[in-house]
Amino acid sequence: MHVTIVYVHVKPEHLEAFITLTRANHEGSVREPGNLRFDILQSADDPTRFVFYEAYVDAAAAQAHRETAHYLAWRDAVADWMVEPRQGIRYTGLWPEIPPAS
Repeated sequence: MHVTIVYVHVKPEHLEAFITLTRANHEGSVREPGNLRFDILQSADDPTRFVFYEAYVDAAAAQAHRETAHYLAWRDAVADWMVEPRQGIRYTGLWPEIPPAS
């Protein structure tokens, strides 16, 4: 399992628009063939901070996500709304195990 945890800090004046566009990206992402999870978390202490938990069956599926129209539209629209560049950290998911494709 290919997991990326993305940290995002949004400028307060763009918060509502960011949430709206992020929901559209989420809805497209969870329908991708290789997607296992695409969770969007908002900090309870600072609503301008988000964590995305993106899990795909493999690196190829994660790469395919970065080539979708919904992701590219989101990326381009929100780029200037961030306090700092988003940070994505990649992980290898150990559990739950994904059964091999048959």
